[in-house]
Amino acid sequence: MKTASLPVPALPATVGNVFATYPAPARKLLLAIREMIYETATALPEAGRITETLKWGEPAYLTSAPKSGTTIRLAWSPKRPETAGIFVNCQTTLLDEWRSLYSGVLDLVGNREIRLPLGQPLPKDPIRHCIAMALTYHQRKPAQ
Repeated sequence: MKTASLPVPALPATVGNVFATYPAPARKLLLAIREMIYETATALPEAGRITETLKWGEPAYLTSAPKSGTTIRLAWSPKRPETAGIFVNCQTTLLDEWRSLYSGVLDLVGNREIRLPLGQPLPKDPIRHCIAMALTYHQRKPAQ
């Protein structure tokens, strides 16, 4: 997947305010993942336009036109201060798909979270692939 040549958009104030509440290590990690979301979307024309907003008070990224994927949320919680998470809708099959690809590489929790330890290198290629799969989820899933 090629890296985007377009700049990552400025943070909307509401989203920036949430990132500002996170401790520096979590903020740095999640902002790097935010950048990866935009770079991946730019490299995948089928993902379309990304809308950045808050869902459940957390930064969220939606494919708004076309609705090709599922929402990706980024979060840190004081309940698990040593980790941050990438969340997807629990009704998707993404975690099952990711387990078949990245079990042992990523900490995949339940049916909606990739849990990332703070202060450790980010497994960039698997994360980019998971982001791409989320951004194109509705295009890829079998008709029901």
